[in-house]
Amino acid sequence: MPNDGPPPPTADPVQAFYLHVLRTLREADAPFLVGGAFALRHYTDIDRDTKDFDIFVRREDYDTVMALLTASGCSTELTYPHWLGKARCECALVDVIFSSGNGISLVDDDWFRHAATGTVLDVPVKLCPPEEMIWSKAFIQERERFDGADVMHILLGCAESLDWQRLLTRFGSHWRVLFSYVCLFGFVYPSERARIPEWVSSALMERLENEIHTAPPQVRLCQGTLLSREQYLPDTEKWGFLDARLTRASTMTEAQIEQWTEAIARKGEH
Repeated sequence: MPNDGPPPPTADPVQAFYLHVLRTLREADAPFLVGGAFALRHYTDIDRDTKDFDIFVRREDYDTVMALLTASGCSTELTYPHWLGKARCECALVDVIFSSGNGISLVDDDWFRHAATGTVLDVPVKLCPPEEMIWSKAFIQERERFDGADVMHILLGCAESLDWQRLLTRFGSHWRVLFSYVCLFGFVYPSERARIPEWVSSALMERLENEIHTAPPQVRLCQGTLLSREQYLPDTEKWGFLDARLTRASTMTEAQIEQWTEAIARKGEH
């Protein structure tokens, strides 16, 4: 029998909802980027089943985007005021993201300035830049979710074309996190380690060398909370370490940290 190929996307109610969201925003000329599994596929050629759909917007555009989705029939909510909301239908949801769970990776103009062009469900879209995907994914190190393999695969697919200077700037004072992935890349892919520019590794090693010869800070700070909302709670709740999310490193408030911590019990969520 002849093979007619896969059914059209609209035959799947979940994909039909994603198409509805894409078309609603495109018709209104709303500024948004597609991230998540669809952007990962673009940069890595990895197909992954996904239970949601991630779009990224600037915080100043969030209310307009959600109003458009509400008017189109979606149920919407600002789920976590420090970084995302959700748009739902009966069978699927879309995450509308403007920052990150740790309050670091705020979506700004550079996300759009350096966005890639792609196609999602046959709809032309702009995709989150690989540098920003690395930046945001590098800090996701929960027990139930670790995005390190995604970072490795983006590096594998894009190492030569990345704007490494911009990536270094994105990580800023958190350069150790980037350095850890640069080191890990050489472990995961020994034959590919030269694809990381030599000057990047040298610059990061020089920073480490300089830091070794500098006295450590006097403040007992735990930056582990920027990597996991759960695993470093004993450090801040029992052992007297300052939560890095309450410093200028993050945009989070105490109330937002409390809400984000309470959500740990609902592990299926972001």
